[in-house]
Amino acid sequence: MSVDRRLFLSAAAASGLGAAVSYAAPMPGPVSKAAQDAKSGFRYCLNTSTIRGQELGIEKEVDVAAAAGYDGIEPWIPTLRQFVEKGGKLSDLAKRISDAGLTVDSAIGFAQWIVDDETKRKAALEEAKRDMDMLREIGGTRIAAPPVGAHQGDSPKIDLFVAAERFRALQDLGDQTGVVPQLEVWGFSKNLSRLGEVMFVIGETGHPKACLLLDIYHIFKGGSAFTGLDLFSDNALQVFHVNDYPATPERAEMNDSHRVYPGDGIAPMSNILNAIGGHGREITLSLELFNRDYWKQDALEVAKTGLSKMKAAVAAVNA
Repeated sequence: MSVDRRLFLSAAAASGLGAAVSYAAPMPGPVSKAAQDAKSGFRYCLNTSTIRGQELGIEKEVDVAAAAGYDGIEPWIPTLRQFVEKGGKLSDLAKRISDAGLTVDSAIGFAQWIVDDETKRKAALEEAKRDMDMLREIGGTRIAAPPVGAHQGDSPKIDLFVAAERFRALQDLGDQTGVVPQLEVWGFSKNLSRLGEVMFVIGETGHPKACLLLDIYHIFKGGSAFTGLDLFSDNALQVFHVNDYPATPERAEMNDSHRVYPGDGIAPMSNILNAIGGHGREITLSLELFNRDYWKQDALEVAKTGLSKMKAAVAAVNA
C-alpha cells in the first residue's frame, strides 16, 4: 500500500524517552462506559479503513460505528474532504457524531511533514493545518502523523535528530489548532519503521505532549519486539491500532491486506494489551484493518465482529 497506508536504536535512547514524555498533560475527552471500566481502561474505536472498501462515505461510517457499539470513530482525512467537497457541512457531521454517542478519538492524515524538500514541507504544514482545523470542527483532538513521502524504497534515509526537528514543527502547529499530532510508525517504511526510531524522535522534540500512534501489524512488519511497549509513560501512547497478522506469508512478503481480526492471527495479543493497558492507563483501541475479504462483506457485520474480537482479547487478559 503506497499511501493507503533492527532492534531498538539503543537502551539509552529508549530510557531517555521517559524523561521527555513523562510529564505530558493528559488529553481531555469525554468519559465513556469503557473508560469508566477500571478493569480494562480501554475505549473501543472504529478506524474507518476497516470498512473502507464498502465506500459508504463518512456519514454512514458514523452510523455503522454507532450501531456496532463503538465508543469512538477514527476517520480518514480524505473521506472528510470528500464530504466537504460534495457540499457537506462539518457542523452537521459533528452533530451526527455527537448524537450517535461517539467521539472522534483520532484521524488519519497524510501531510508530508518529514520530507527533505523544504518547499514540500512548507506546503505539508499548510495542508496539516487545514486538516487539523477541519478535524477540530467535528470534535477531533488528535491526528496521525506517518512518515508519508519518506517511506518508499528510494527515499533517502533521514537523520533522526532532523526528523525530530521536523516533527516539532508539526507539534507546534498542533498547539495552534488544538489538535495533537501522533507520530505513527510504518513498518514498511524506509524511515521510522521501528519502535526505537519513533521513540527516539518524540523523545528529542522536547514537546510536553509528544505521543505516538502504534499498530500491532506495523510493529511486527518493522521487526521490533513487542516488549518495547513496556517502556512507555502513560501519556506517550493514547490511541493504539489493533489488528492481527497470520502465520503466512513471511513478514517480508506481508502487506496491509493480510491484517486479520484480533485473535485470528499469531500476534501475542494478551502480552500486548497487558503492556499498553497497565498502570491504570486509559487508552483507545482502534480497529484498523485493510482486509479485502472483509471489504466484500456487510460493513455492520464486519464492525460488530471486530468489536467483539477486541473485547474478547481484552477479556482474556482480565480473566
